[in-house]
Amino acid sequence: MRIRIRHMLLALATLGTLAGAGFALAGTGTGVVMIHTVDDARLAVATFAGGCFWTMEHAFDDVPGVVSATSGYSGGHVADPSYDQVSTGDTGHVESVQVRFDPAKVSYAHLLDIYFHRIDPTQVGGQACDHGDEYRSVVFAQDPVQLRQAQAYMDVLKKSGLFHAPLAVQLRAADTFYPAEAFHQQFAKKNPAYYERYRVGCGRDRRLQAVWGKAFKAY
Repeated sequence: MRIRIRHMLLALATLGTLAGAGFALAGTGTGVVMIHTVDDARLAVATFAGGCFWTMEHAFDDVPGVVSATSGYSGGHVADPSYDQVSTGDTGHVESVQVRFDPAKVSYAHLLDIYFHRIDPTQVGGQACDHGDEYRSVVFAQDPVQLRQAQAYMDVLKKSGLFHAPLAVQLRAADTFYPAEAFHQQFAKKNPAYYERYRVGCGRDRRLQAVWGKAFKAY
């Protein structure tokens, strides 16, 4: 059984964080009710997986034009899975973040750039200290346009000569996204001390700076 820093921190964080402003539990399952009142017709959706969803969600939290970033599970074969189920690696899901954004204020291309600079695109089967199928890096394209943009971005990276290993990021068509338990939503903001301990202990920032070198962008 893998022992991960994050699992130890989960035991330390109090259940009081569940009552944080901005989220409410759905009647059943793990669904989270969206709290933003917006005109959904003008919004677009992007879904990214890149290791720990706490970190992926936090990367998009304060991006102008992003309306919400929700931690959850994508790409598996079990309906409405729990965190414990996904953590076994047996459901086929990856921890992911669903980003709802206003294309008039932020482009999908910019979101792609943020995503790729928050991961090691060459790491297979995880990110930094988090290893396992549930931590794979995947771009879930919502439509052919997103798929083409993601492929074009990766083609540029492949030709850049920045990396000394092949890219390990998968491109897949988006499927059902299941929001994670409310405890995981906005974890970095609700539990800054615990999150910082996890992030430093995991060594993710050090790895990103080493892999990207001078091209690293600290979004």
